[in-house]
Order: sequence, then structure tokens, then C-alpha cells
Amino acid sequence: QVQLVESGGGLVQAGGSLRLSCAASGSIFSIDALGWHRQAPGKQRELVAMISSITTGGITRYADSVKGRFTISRDNAVNKVYLQMNSLKPEDTAVYYCAAVDSWAKMYWGQGTQVTVSS
Repeated sequence: QVQLVESGGGLVQAGGSLRLSCAASGSIFSIDALGWHRQAPGKQRELVAMISSITTGGITRYADSVKGRFTISRDNAVNKVYLQMNSLKPEDTAVYYCAAVDSWAKMYWGQGTQVTVSS
């Protein structure tokens, strides 16, 4: 089992920045990819960014809507993944969830952290 705990959400004005953090614990040796998803009210949960394991090259992938503004990174030494969000827009308002996929393709989710961007 893998446990994920997010932090760093909050209220920010449009154009501002926030940094989300996610701490992983438990069977961290089994984690392959880590990522961030978000869900806005009345909308489906969507992938924001993901990063693969170091053994597979630490490859990153982003939703088109956040490319050039968001950066995902992971620090395996402290078992954390981060999402640096710059130039935030009101449409970025959502609950952001940390996610992990293990070697058996099982997915784990954090409890979510609210990000609100005011115009």
C-alpha cells in the first residue's frame, strides 16, 4: 500500500504562483509514476502532469492547458513529488490530487488539496 498526502493549496490571484507538495509513504519502493490530477466542480478529473521513475528516465508529461506554466518534479530522497504552478488562471481552480501508480499498475490517490484562483 502507498499513502499520499498533499499540501500547498490555497487562494491566489490570477497570475500568481503556488507550489503543491505530495509526500509518499508505505510501499514506496513499488511506485513507478507519480502525478497530479485535478477536478473542477461539475467536471471530470483530468491529468495535469506526471513524471515517470528515474529508472525509466524521469519522463514528464503535461496537459496542454498547463504546458509552459506548470512544472512537475520528484525528489526520491524524501519521497516527494511537487507541482510548481505559475501564471495561474481562474480556470485552474480545482481540487488537486496527487496520484501514484505502482509496478502492478495499481493506482493510489491522496485526499486532495483545494486551489482557488481569483480573477
